[in-house]
Amino acid sequence: MHAAADGGLARIRVPGGRLTAPQLRGLAGAASAWGTGVIELTSRANVQVRGLGAGSAPAGRDGTAETSGRTGAADRFAARMAEAGLLPSPTHERVRNVLASPLTGCDAGGTLDAGPLVSELDRRLCARAALAGLPGRFLFALDDGRGDVAWLGPDAGILPTRADGAALILAGADSGLRVPVTSAVTALLAAAEAFLAEPAVREGRAWRIGELPGGAGRVAARVRATLETGAADPVRLRPPAERLRAGPPSAAGGPIGAVEQPDGRVALGVAVPLGRLTSAQAELLAALASGGEVRLTPWRGVVLPGLARAGLARTLTRLADAGLVTDAGSPWIGVTACTGRPGCAKSLADVRADAARATVSGPGIAPPVADSPRTGTLPVHWAGCERRCGRPRGRVADVVATGDGYRVDLDGRSLACADIEETTAVVTAARGET
Repeated sequence: MHAAADGGLARIRVPGGRLTAPQLRGLAGAASAWGTGVIELTSRANVQVRGLGAGSAPAGRDGTAETSGRTGAADRFAARMAEAGLLPSPTHERVRNVLASPLTGCDAGGTLDAGPLVSELDRRLCARAALAGLPGRFLFALDDGRGDVAWLGPDAGILPTRADGAALILAGADSGLRVPVTSAVTALLAAAEAFLAEPAVREGRAWRIGELPGGAGRVAARVRATLETGAADPVRLRPPAERLRAGPPSAAGGPIGAVEQPDGRVALGVAVPLGRLTSAQAELLAALASGGEVRLTPWRGVVLPGLARAGLARTLTRLADAGLVTDAGSPWIGVTACTGRPGCAKSLADVRADAARATVSGPGIAPPVADSPRTGTLPVHWAGCERRCGRPRGRVADVVATGDGYRVDLDGRSLACADIEETTAVVTAARGET
């Protein structure tokens, strides 16, 4: 748990974004019992709950009561998460940051099902004591070949290619190493261990591979040596047919709407406005998860796989009535925000309230042509200060609080706005022009 301006903050890692329906219900209940009743989705497809212990007895001069309240709430929250199976390894909890393609195994968009690789990586990661020393910012990614998570800047990732096995992605770029898909997890763990061997990491001067001078090349060399000379089971590395270039970020908001599955059912992509899922909304998603699984996406959304087409219309209505989004033309698509006030002491504004006001008062987005990528959905990120926490990768309109209004930054240009009305007009115009 971390201390925040609005109480204790608990972060729960969800490798691959995969939750069971009972786990989501457990999260919802715990968030209501000891937090604000809101589950926040993160850009790593993890979750966090704020306000733990915020309603406890007022603190005395030494802060004893407040600290005790937060600690008690955090302990009870952690116990509930452990009961739900969401804290399998207390020693490795902060390093279980694993992205996976949200639609993997659901449609024909990938070349493999990354789900079993997620389970294998999580199990083997937690079994290696040394890897508990990874920085909490270190990020793994298991892409199923569609390129949706490989280019989100992972420290170590896998991207299957049709020509030569799987590409090892380091610091968000193709390392030039190719491994058999069956050795994908072995390669990722070797990359993590190679990173930890760097002096700058041991001295606490680097938290990501990209922060090391020549980091990706240095780690790749260590990985090659480890895999090719492994005493137990050497891995044959293949030269790449060609170096892969980083693709553009996936469509803002990730999968939205119904996606056909080969078995006749559908996977439903759901956008969660500002990534804030109320306990009631979480309970609804758990109830609708006919396959018993809910997948979180790195775009702060949700995928419900395996839904029957027969009941889809009713499902869409229930989600819309609850304030969730399944329409790719919604103005909420691509809108993100940092915590802002009152949760962050550094924030200069209540950016979430302002983002909501601007979004609901602006026009919608033209829906995409069927079976084509969405266009014109310029991502917009609202930030309470210059740190711009939670900003998505790629081209983004930044709306930054200045203390006396907002500044909108896009493509190297900046425009100061004195109030929320002016800011709304500028953001709406920017989204309409792109």
